[in-house]
Amino acid sequence: MELFSDKPGDEGLKGRERCLAMLAVMTTTSMAVFDGSMVNIALPQIARSLAISSSDAVLISNSYLLSTAMFLAIFAAFVKQVGFRVQFTMGLSVFTLASLGCALSTSLPMLVGMRLLQGVGAAAVLSIAPAILRSIFPNRLLGRILGVNALLIATITAIAPVFGGTLISILSWQWLFVINVPFGLTALLLTQRAMPRKQTNERESFDVLGGVLSAVMLGAFIMTANSFSHAGEGGISTDTLFTALLYAVVSVVAGVLFFRRQKRVAKPLLPLVIFSSTRFSLAALTSLASFVSQGIIFIALPFLFQNVYGYSAFASALLFTPWPVGIILAAPQAGKFADRYSAALVSTIGLCIFMLGIALLALLPANASIWDIGFRSLLCGIGFGCFQSPNNRELLSNVSRENSGYASGVLAIMRTFGQCLGGAFVGVILAQYALSSHGESAHLQMEAQGVRVSLWVAVTATMLAIILSFTRLKALNKSFKEV
Repeated sequence: MELFSDKPGDEGLKGRERCLAMLAVMTTTSMAVFDGSMVNIALPQIARSLAISSSDAVLISNSYLLSTAMFLAIFAAFVKQVGFRVQFTMGLSVFTLASLGCALSTSLPMLVGMRLLQGVGAAAVLSIAPAILRSIFPNRLLGRILGVNALLIATITAIAPVFGGTLISILSWQWLFVINVPFGLTALLLTQRAMPRKQTNERESFDVLGGVLSAVMLGAFIMTANSFSHAGEGGISTDTLFTALLYAVVSVVAGVLFFRRQKRVAKPLLPLVIFSSTRFSLAALTSLASFVSQGIIFIALPFLFQNVYGYSAFASALLFTPWPVGIILAAPQAGKFADRYSAALVSTIGLCIFMLGIALLALLPANASIWDIGFRSLLCGIGFGCFQSPNNRELLSNVSRENSGYASGVLAIMRTFGQCLGGAFVGVILAQYALSSHGESAHLQMEAQGVRVSLWVAVTATMLAIILSFTRLKALNKSFKEV
């Protein structure tokens, strides 16, 4: 393969070492991204196994995404202190051991704690994966390998629910985590064999305080929403409101202090200059709103399919299949159109199709057929496939080359934090509807209503993304008027 061929003057590693290092990165990336999505399909089964409510089960998914989002920016900067091999090995080890801990968990607090540790390990490796690929591949192959990595993440995110549903239909939910152990050990061996060491002996200053403030800001913001999922029988109590308000204040204060510090510190954790580009900022916000929608859908639909429609976990997984098919059909064409026309325009059209698909899912009748559900999921996949790659192109192309690493970090944070926030919304909504139910029949009916309300919230979030995306088109107004 050309990716592993050697030519005179090539930077990075030699062909064989390059292949081994790439396999370590790709295997670990696959594990980390899989765990962010495939567990969602098992949430109803895990809830029954641990005898917990649906809203509490959402914490199993959200805790992983939350800790990943909180630590992405920190590890992206911390790698300059220890180097690729040390951080990658530490992150992969934590992730693998925490996966085993998840499989052995017998209670919700233990499982959530292990998921938090998993997220820390995932953040350590995901934050530097593109940078490692850049260091081990020569410049002549850089675009190709980064494209392969982006395709891998998009494909895994889409097929994870299908894989997870297939696995738990054969084995128990614990195997969703056990399967990480052999892959993690293999990746560790490959890492020790071929991962490049630190490039320089000079240590750059690390903004420890900035890292703490960013983690507190993001974590407290999510906990503000999660507070409402623990309302008692009487609904939202004074204590719940006080707790939510406290988290909100902590998030705002930490956010203000973080952004002030980034303006003053010599080596900021996140250079604010990248947000001076309006198109970059709007692309980032559009990505955030769209992934809030995706986070809502990927968590809400398994409860609808399994608890309301009565499908098995395997059948529910098959119902997700049209989504990745839609992405595969649409994404390559969207990329070509984004090269020829406005990337912002292509992504906006994709968002409109995506919103239509979500609305149709929210309007599913009580006796919906598999084909009916599949068509609506396919429409969502086509819309998201049309949106994502052009929007990523818009985001990355509107920062300077020296800040491209930070832009990639922002993109990862928007994706992970958006999915986490979407999951928090589902947890809050399901908790509030569960309070209104008495008896199993009424509970299922109210849960169905809660899922549909969640889907309409996803429609609203997508509408916000459309507005943000459409704002980018103002620069093209003159062209449109001339036409």
